[in-house]
Amino acid sequence: MAKVLMITGDFVEDYENMVPFQALLAMGHQVDAVCPDKKAGDTIATSIHDFEGDQTYTEKRGHNFALNATFANINAADYDALYLPGGRAPEYLRLNAKVIEIIQHFATADKPIASICHGPQMLTAAGVITGKKVSAYPACQPEVKMAGAEYVELPMDGAITDGKLVTAPAWPAHPAMLKQFVALL
Repeated sequence: MAKVLMITGDFVEDYENMVPFQALLAMGHQVDAVCPDKKAGDTIATSIHDFEGDQTYTEKRGHNFALNATFANINAADYDALYLPGGRAPEYLRLNAKVIEIIQHFATADKPIASICHGPQMLTAAGVITGKKVSAYPACQPEVKMAGAEYVELPMDGAITDGKLVTAPAWPAHPAMLKQFVALL
């Protein structure tokens, strides 16, 4: 079974953090969920993004999620794959040099990476999607294109794989995205 690193943070989208974390564990994979400046046992706050007929998603406070590994102790070479959830967390996680270094390691080593919703903001900041076909939440389309990738517009329950990169627009895509990601592990 694979050893998966999940980089997450405060106000990550609740489903995009919890569902893959639990599903991958249930399949027998090891998943280490980390956040910069936090250690195993610390919690992060999540947010719930929903599609209720407005021009964009709505946002509500979600659950507390307990981290099970310490960011400062992570060695990217010890992991087989990387998962980057969306929500608000990618906005600030992409500013962390160590986060960028870890993402670049996975891309350079051609290890599987899955990223959903606003998660591709971290991929754009890391400069690892040039020439790739990438989906993300539609509001991220300009960033994806400026990073040199081809933005792929998908239904909210769709996902796309380009090489070892799996991306999707939002949490309704979990079945498609997880199926594609697990096939790479």
